[in-house]
Amino acid sequence: MHQAASLQFERVMGELVLWHAVPEDKRSPAPAWWWGPAMAVFDAREPMRQAWCRELGLGDGSSFAEGAHTLLTLFAEQTSLAWPDDFPCKAAIREEDLRELHPQPSDGSAFQP
Repeated sequence: MHQAASLQFERVMGELVLWHAVPEDKRSPAPAWWWGPAMAVFDAREPMRQAWCRELGLGDGSSFAEGAHTLLTLFAEQTSLAWPDDFPCKAAIREEDLRELHPQPSDGSAFQP
């Protein structure tokens, strides 16, 4: 396995520990930036560290590929992704930060100079 892929996966595993430390009802959706490192090791058969196996709920000696598959399942039911500022907790939205979006004409005239 390429060293860069291993280092990126290590970063993801560190973030996963932080993410799991947040109560589920306050936790942000799984961040999209985990997708790339998971895909980079998707076929890697080398065994992961025991701590990573446990964090992912896998048996000791599980491969990076099994870890990648487990990470990718986090995205299966999601309907949104986290913004970087919303990780690992959902950001509280203040009422004054909300703005009303007004409908635009469907004929494209709103984009004419």
